[in-house]
Amino acid sequence: MTANTPDDVHTATAQDLLASLGVDVDRGLSDTEVSRRRAEYGENVLQEEAGESALRKIIRLLADKMTLVLVVAAAISALVSKEWETPVVILAVITLNTVLNYVQETRAEDSLQALRDMSVSQSRVRRDGREQLVPRTELVPGDIVLLEAGDAVPADGRVVDAARLQVAESALTGESQPVDKTVDALDDPDLPIGDRTNTLFMNTEVTRGRAAMAVTGTGMNTQIGAIATLLGTAGTDKTPLQRRIDQLATLLTGIALVVVLIVFALGLARGESWSDLLLTAVSLAVATIPEGLTAVVAFTLAMGASRLAKRGAIVKQLAAVETLGSTTQIATDKTGTLTLNEMTVQRLEAAGQSFRVTGEGYSTDGHFLSDGELPFPDLRRGFLAMALCNDASVRDAALVGDPTEGALVVLAEKGGIDVQGARKSHPRLAEVPFDSEYKFMATFHATRTPEGVDRIRCYAKGAAGVLLTRATRLREGDTDRLMTDADRTTILTAVDDLARDGLRTLMIAGRTLDALPEDAQALQDAVDDLTVYAVVGIVDPPRPEARDAIEIAHSAGIEVHMITGDHLTTASAIAGDLGIVGDALSGADLDRIESEALRSRAEHLGVLARVAPEHKIRYVEALQAEGHIVAMTGDGVNDAPALKQADIGIAMGITGTDVSKGAAKMILTDDNFATIVAAVREGRGIYANILKFVKFQLTTAWGFVLIFLTAGVFGIAGGAPFTALQILWVNIIMDGPPALALGVDPTNPDIMKDKPRPPDERLLTRNRLLRILTLGVAMATGTILVLQFADDVFPESADNPLFATTLAFTTFVFYQVFNLLNVRSDRGSIFSMQTFTNHTIWVALAGVVVLHVAVVNVAFLQDLFDTTSLTASQWLFAIAVASSIVVIEEIRKAVVRAVWK
Repeated sequence: MTANTPDDVHTATAQDLLASLGVDVDRGLSDTEVSRRRAEYGENVLQEEAGESALRKIIRLLADKMTLVLVVAAAISALVSKEWETPVVILAVITLNTVLNYVQETRAEDSLQALRDMSVSQSRVRRDGREQLVPRTELVPGDIVLLEAGDAVPADGRVVDAARLQVAESALTGESQPVDKTVDALDDPDLPIGDRTNTLFMNTEVTRGRAAMAVTGTGMNTQIGAIATLLGTAGTDKTPLQRRIDQLATLLTGIALVVVLIVFALGLARGESWSDLLLTAVSLAVATIPEGLTAVVAFTLAMGASRLAKRGAIVKQLAAVETLGSTTQIATDKTGTLTLNEMTVQRLEAAGQSFRVTGEGYSTDGHFLSDGELPFPDLRRGFLAMALCNDASVRDAALVGDPTEGALVVLAEKGGIDVQGARKSHPRLAEVPFDSEYKFMATFHATRTPEGVDRIRCYAKGAAGVLLTRATRLREGDTDRLMTDADRTTILTAVDDLARDGLRTLMIAGRTLDALPEDAQALQDAVDDLTVYAVVGIVDPPRPEARDAIEIAHSAGIEVHMITGDHLTTASAIAGDLGIVGDALSGADLDRIESEALRSRAEHLGVLARVAPEHKIRYVEALQAEGHIVAMTGDGVNDAPALKQADIGIAMGITGTDVSKGAAKMILTDDNFATIVAAVREGRGIYANILKFVKFQLTTAWGFVLIFLTAGVFGIAGGAPFTALQILWVNIIMDGPPALALGVDPTNPDIMKDKPRPPDERLLTRNRLLRILTLGVAMATGTILVLQFADDVFPESADNPLFATTLAFTTFVFYQVFNLLNVRSDRGSIFSMQTFTNHTIWVALAGVVVLHVAVVNVAFLQDLFDTTSLTASQWLFAIAVASSIVVIEEIRKAVVRAVWK
């Protein structure tokens, strides 16, 4: 059989299939063989559609409707003026915008591709006799992949070991119900894909059980690869914010063209040359059309997503970046998110005694301490159960597997069990994998009684309340006895005491069978009539940074809710320690609350414990029904519906299943709650930067409009205060590097002291629009006054016809310099250290000032821009007039700060 042609793998036995692939299921492939096969078969990736070529991208940018307006303007200018200066400068503006847009798009695409590369899933494989995690792209035919509930199948392969395995194949076959999978060979070589019950296919999802799979097909040689071209690639839909920006840009373009027509009509009414008017009108159109607005927003969102990734939050959809800033409620898991997920057993209740266990983490150094004089009982059977009913392994204090299971492995070794040796001498014959539906795991092993009789031993671990209902006996020392009601009460009291101390609890139990049950249901039914061996109390220390992050969230108007499967008492104790406030309810309590009542109580709940997946989605819906924007964390396969329902579904990058990552909009690479709060902060900062750019552009455009309308109505400077090239120079400032630098402005330190932004908030709220109009009026007024009275203020230059327009032109340029500094904060003074945090802005502004000095003083540029040299006092006068916009804003900001406090 050829390794990468999976057409008949379902008809071969598992042994024949493994032989044909040249692999031992217990050892897997060697590293050398993996390298050889990777060279032969390539990476395990699906071919993506070819990206847009550079030429096509440039043509698309040039074909943008706002750019086409500029092209038409350049053509009209050339035909009317018969001069080269204005059309060349317009073409230079087009070139500059196209280059900037191209660079921004390319950087944004590179950034998003880097995010995709970061979020590549890993697969658990067996190689060289050891389990290890490898990127799924590195899988090769013959690899032994270990799968469990929640994993996405990373390649095509044949099941060679399975326990209660079910797989959702709707992504491939359209079948809505999960399919049972087994190891058994099938007879019909022509079976449809959906009927191949011993074969797994790439991108399907394990919904229950566990399995070992031998990879038979990778990359394009998989069933999903064969139809990859039909599946297409992920869409690149614009975010709601981008759509609103597009609408705004279209509206502003229309307004700009109307203003241009008015200016043109007023000039004709005064008898001015239509050719000169046409040049002015064309240049004004160029300056007031916001051709760079949409590209800058896309660039800022993509760069923001890149910054989030550096903080440990991978955003899968750009829309999530803007939604983060509106988040009002965070519903978070406890384990691993608010806590370190470094489990250690600290308490042991067994044989009627209570023990404290020393040691930390996954080191096997530690002791069992008793508070009495009773001899230490024989707990070997309980320790053996912990070692065998377990899929984790610990080597040299390094864990591979689930942290809770790792804690039990360490406890077993502290109790004197050779875990590796025990697993070899007591091989697992069958199992009931853990499932949130029944809340326990059980394994079945061959054993021999002290009398020399071969039997089957069932070991189980799970929620104490669940296993206790299935237990009838209690182990004391080396004997078992019937459990009494008093025993049950004692055990439940001990569990409550452990939970009250903030410890997670697990019960360890087992029974002896005469024979191995024959099918999956029989195996589950056999987990009954159990003997209780022990109850363990496991500590999972809170993350040191979690308390501070919760406090920051509260100050930002965001409520935090802990949702956990732990005991209510345990969860409440940890929540109180972390500063999470509110009522505490269990899943059973939720079931008794009507939907209307839950809606009114939802935001006041601090802890939800012992919850099932359906409780999570119901809780999210209750919060959303009250108008909240909800961020929800999850890591299990059953969390997917709640993650999809939440406005921001957040999956755990370390402990999360592939299914949860697929349903989420954001993935935490460090599983840390503090990263969620940091991401909210970044999301707010990104949105704030976009608003800064919008306000800066619109203020300048509005100032231009008012200047030309005023000049046209009152005949100031012949109705054309600036030349076409002067207008275009200001446009370069408005769309060029100084404005772009706003997109990378650091987040304001006080941004997490604001309340969340309403998700339906308009870009131009009444206050923002009023601010834009006020500053535009201030710019226009100052510039017009300078233009009108320059000769009176500086009579020594009055005989120079270019003086007044040069001084007014310089004043308007400095208005842009000061306005750029103004828009960086809604309430923070520019006379603060925050003003100096963005070095890019200062470099860009320095470049603008130097270039403008050259435009005014260098001879050939004077001829080009129709300017004349200014004296030092005239420069200072222009700067002083332009700084009036700082005075106006500082007064407004002082009022805002007083009200805000």
